[in-house]
Amino acid sequence: MKEQLISLIITTLGEMDLDAEIKATPFSAETALFGRQGILDSIGLVTLIVAVEQGIEDQFGAAVSLADEKAFSQKSSPFLTVESLANYASDLIKAEQQ
Repeated sequence: MKEQLISLIITTLGEMDLDAEIKATPFSAETALFGRQGILDSIGLVTLIVAVEQGIEDQFGAAVSLADEKAFSQKSSPFLTVESLANYASDLIKAEQQ
């Protein structure tokens, strides 16, 4: 599931309206999304979150909210990298499916 989520996030990033300079660099699990080294501003992060939530519902049949109180109260933000977002989304999907 994690690899599918990483792929979903990377595909979504590729479809977003990002600067050509950012799109010129291949995205990977280690791509920094938000923060000092991040490729997204706050509007870009919100756009990504909404698109990924929709993709999760389409691919996994799970309605999850990635930007909830739990996400913002964690010691390490799930929005730092593609991989950290995929890990967080995976945990939410598993909880939703139980």
